[in-house]
Amino acid sequence: MIASLKPTKLSGTIPAIASKSDAHRLLILAALCRGETRLIMEQRSEDIDATVACLRALGAKIALVPDGVFVHGIERVNEYPLLDCSESGSTFRFLLPVATALCEHVRFTGSGRLPDRPIGELLTVLQAHGVAFSAERLPFQTTGKLTGGRFSLPGNVSSQYLTGLLLATPLLEEDSTIFLTTRLESAAYVDITLHALKRFGVQVEAQDGGYAVCGGQAIQSPGELRVDGDWSNAAFFLAAGALGNPVTMTGLRLDSPQGDKAILDALKRFGAHVEVAEDRIIVSPAPLSGCTIDVGETPDLLPILAVLGACASGETRLINAARLRFKESDRLASASAMLRALGGRVEELPDALVITGGQLAGGTVDSCRDHRIAMSAAVASIRCANEVTILGADAVKKSYPGFFEDWATLGGVATCKPA
Repeated sequence: MIASLKPTKLSGTIPAIASKSDAHRLLILAALCRGETRLIMEQRSEDIDATVACLRALGAKIALVPDGVFVHGIERVNEYPLLDCSESGSTFRFLLPVATALCEHVRFTGSGRLPDRPIGELLTVLQAHGVAFSAERLPFQTTGKLTGGRFSLPGNVSSQYLTGLLLATPLLEEDSTIFLTTRLESAAYVDITLHALKRFGVQVEAQDGGYAVCGGQAIQSPGELRVDGDWSNAAFFLAAGALGNPVTMTGLRLDSPQGDKAILDALKRFGAHVEVAEDRIIVSPAPLSGCTIDVGETPDLLPILAVLGACASGETRLINAARLRFKESDRLASASAMLRALGGRVEELPDALVITGGQLAGGTVDSCRDHRIAMSAAVASIRCANEVTILGADAVKKSYPGFFEDWATLGGVATCKPA
């Protein structure tokens, strides 16, 4: 899909969509329960649909309804299931340990950049605990069930490795300890996991350098849960409020474990007006000034922070960002290309971006099939002198299928047509 956006200031009120991060975890835990769990979430995405499909392949019964899903937990694991993770890294990395805890043989496949995204360290850990792999990258099949004990893995490659093990180890007969050999990065994503586990009655003990998990735990359905509002995707419309007219968002919890609520502090550092009320957040424009932001704990915010930096006076540095090269795109390269295509000035370093603010001209941006690049380019159009065209704009379906509809709700002008 190709989207053409006229430079238009957004304004108005919009609810946050359901958190993809929270939904992945809650869906998996609901599938591991006895009985039925209702998860309330008004919108799904391609990544969430990938997790639903994989859980069905394992044996869960999942009914999709307009305001969420009903999950009937796995009563009998399907034999030799095929799990197609599509392009979802979370689905793959979470379910690889879970599925091998449940099944003697599992087939995994995926598409897009997923087969090329890092997974080696997790495979090594699983191999040390009884799982063999037919190949080192997707597609592959596994043989042997996961066993408990002591797991050692790095914390600075992907927090998703740790989440996968935290979801799987309560299912094992043996007790387990998970030891991190390096400092944990993106720790807030693990906090989301721990919060989800607690809601399903699973006990995890945090220890110095890792976690202890008792085996044989019964995962208990809470009956009904509302999926958290999504701070990661809210960041785009909150940033739009800083660049155009005031934008109000509802449905976001300030006490959420999601690390991307750091967008509020980032907006304040740039100079935007941020007002937090009991049930809403209002962001209003103000003169923006460049700053330095460490994105090591919140890597998904880099593309939209790059747009803010391009619209601020002076220099903005987005540092500690090396892991962004292994996302849906190489996000240091794709974010740099996005800004240059729009007339911005940016220097790409091995682990950082240095952005010099100024007037954006507009132009054509290749999304690189990356949802966050597509949405960031849309927000950048607010400050462009001319129209912005986004190639591969349907990439937004990965996390926010209704993005352009919500864009129009706030007064944005976008024309979408098939490529």
